[in-house]
Amino acid sequence: MNEATAASRSPAMPLSLTGVILVVEDDDSMRQAIQRLLNAAGFKTEAYASSEALLADGRAAFAACVVSDYKLPGISGLDLLAALRKRGHWPPVVLVTAHDSPELRHEAMRRGASGYLAKPFRSRDLLDAIELAVQGRPMP
Repeated sequence: MNEATAASRSPAMPLSLTGVILVVEDDDSMRQAIQRLLNAAGFKTEAYASSEALLADGRAAFAACVVSDYKLPGISGLDLLAALRKRGHWPPVVLVTAHDSPELRHEAMRRGASGYLAKPFRSRDLLDAIELAVQGRPMP
């Protein structure tokens, strides 16, 4: 990911975020990179190393969006999505993965993911996926 891409984004993003973007990623450097990118783009963020940590925190009820890795220790990103829905939390979820496949992409969208990106992805693609998710629009 490239923070210069985030800097080229308009400072006044056309989003009305009333909550934070929650980042769930077990890789420390990737989690920090995503958080830096989103902070540089003007978003408030909270980051977690696991789905369990996010679920224990309780902030998902107020999240504007969740960006989650698919392959996590313990509860996967897809299972996190199901756990959020079961608790009555409906933030849009953008799933990112290094284990891309047409089957996984289809399953993620079937289960209600708002967006899906294969790693490595461009910074702009993540920002666009979040913008579309928050607006309730599907990714192209």
